[in-house]
Amino acid sequence: MTDTFSWLLWIALAIVVLVVGTVVFLRPGRGGRRGPEVPPTRQTPPAGTAERPESDGEGPGTGGVDTLAPPEGDESAGVLDTVDIDGALEQAAPTLERPESAGTRMERLRSRLARSGALGSALLAVLSRDHLTEADWEELEETLLIADVGSAPTDELMSALRTRSRVAGALDPDSVRGELRSLLLDLVNPAMDRSLETATRLGDDGEPHPATILMVGVNGTGKTTTAGKLARLLVAEERDVVLGAADTFRAAAADQLQTWGERVGVPVVRSDRDGADPAAVAFDAVATGRADGADVVIVDTAGRLQNKAGLMDELGKVARVVGRAAPVSEVLLVLDATTGQNGLRQAQVFAEVVGVTGIVLTKLDGTAKGGIVIAVQRELGVPVKFVGLGEGPDDLAPFSAADFVDALLS
Repeated sequence: MTDTFSWLLWIALAIVVLVVGTVVFLRPGRGGRRGPEVPPTRQTPPAGTAERPESDGEGPGTGGVDTLAPPEGDESAGVLDTVDIDGALEQAAPTLERPESAGTRMERLRSRLARSGALGSALLAVLSRDHLTEADWEELEETLLIADVGSAPTDELMSALRTRSRVAGALDPDSVRGELRSLLLDLVNPAMDRSLETATRLGDDGEPHPATILMVGVNGTGKTTTAGKLARLLVAEERDVVLGAADTFRAAAADQLQTWGERVGVPVVRSDRDGADPAAVAFDAVATGRADGADVVIVDTAGRLQNKAGLMDELGKVARVVGRAAPVSEVLLVLDATTGQNGLRQAQVFAEVVGVTGIVLTKLDGTAKGGIVIAVQRELGVPVKFVGLGEGPDDLAPFSAADFVDALLS
């Protein structure tokens, strides 16, 4: 009886061991028919998007990659599809434009300015006559005044031309051109420092701050466009730039600046609502530039009429607030060259409010009023630093006194 019971016990134990071993052996992921276990692959998120942090929860969205369990009986269970992540990123990433360098754009813009050199052509036509009558001298003076050279510079130029004409007598065209070039160059003043201040500065806290440039001007001068073009020019010089959209009153201004920045990979700091405090946006732009280690921060401000005291006071506030965040390196006044003497009056008011350090003349290729270069510099003692000669993205170039005069007389 005892022997029979022992045998039955051993047989039952063997059956239990056999059943348990079979279950373990056939469990998925343990070497059974479903194949070996494969660890999941974490996909790299597209550029510009942050990864979602993993959580302890369950279900879709709790990890870096959402995966669903394969249906029962699927022989490919545990094996994830291979995705060409690099190829997808390359296809999705926008292609950044390569801005034209300052040197090459100057060559192209010089010829464009020469085609609009009505002032130089008119002067040469009169001075090349055999004998200059009093009517000819009056025509010369009228030509200079129409070109907005200004009354004082015109008097200087006329006096010098009369003196040289009496001394030398009739001159051949080449001699006339040389004399006129010398006189115009003196009036444009090549000795003025036209470099753009882009060196980092130490703030009151002793820390380095990016160079900060304020763009100011009236409506319609192309100020926002000029800010975008200036960013392109600095990117071409391998500078890290941040744009600040402090024109919060014109709905399209921030979008326009955003487009300029995206084309060359420049970040834009802007408000999420219209009518926000422009001084606060400007301050945030400078703070962002400092945090990102940028070289230059360009702040676009709202256009305003020079005879509106409230708007001009607000511009002064923007300049003061920005100055607390970082020393202001440049205040560039954008003037439309076609406005002539009206642009000069604008410059005077802006200079009183924010201390203009440089002039940007736009639309210089579409006017015979190139004499505004001479007038505005003479009146303010501030150099023209950049000129716009077209609507293309790289139609902004540093101003060169010699190139300007040569283009007028070519």
